[in-house]
Amino acid sequence: MTENDSAAIRATRLRDALFACAAGRNAGLDTILDSEGPQLLGVAHRILGRHDLAEEALQDAMLLIWRKARQFSADSGSARGWIYAILRNRCLNILRDGKRLSLLSPGDLATLQERRQAIVPTEDWEILAAPSRIRDCLKGLDGQSRHIILLAHVAGFSHAEIATRQDVPLGTIKSLIRRGLHALKDCLT
Repeated sequence: MTENDSAAIRATRLRDALFACAAGRNAGLDTILDSEGPQLLGVAHRILGRHDLAEEALQDAMLLIWRKARQFSADSGSARGWIYAILRNRCLNILRDGKRLSLLSPGDLATLQERRQAIVPTEDWEILAAPSRIRDCLKGLDGQSRHIILLAHVAGFSHAEIATRQDVPLGTIKSLIRRGLHALKDCLT
């Protein structure tokens, strides 16, 4: 069995798991957690920088997946991408909320912010995409566009934060993101 065959089997399994959740069968959540649980927790931990918040984000994401599984459409994207998008959005909401972070001392908050600033999702980004069409399309982008898109859509940085981080004008960042996303869309369709 080739790597593409096993990736296709995993993709089908996740899609079927979402359909099971939509039908109210608990086995769908079990399948998602068995297949992607450690990776989901790792992504959440990388975004949030704290294991307890990562676990909370994963639990919240699984609840959202259960509730919104009927909204998933296999025609609009992969099940894996849909699941990770829900987790990412939940993590970003936790970061924006900030109430949970206030439990930390000012020194710990500064350290957490520094860790977030140090996130470079272009290192080993292929792990996040696994063997898939999105991975192939990301490989097709130039390095700067890929890096900026990953900073925005994986690490959760605002366009202004990326502009500051890259020392590039904000308008240039917005243009690069827009062109990169357009190239990804063209590649995926």
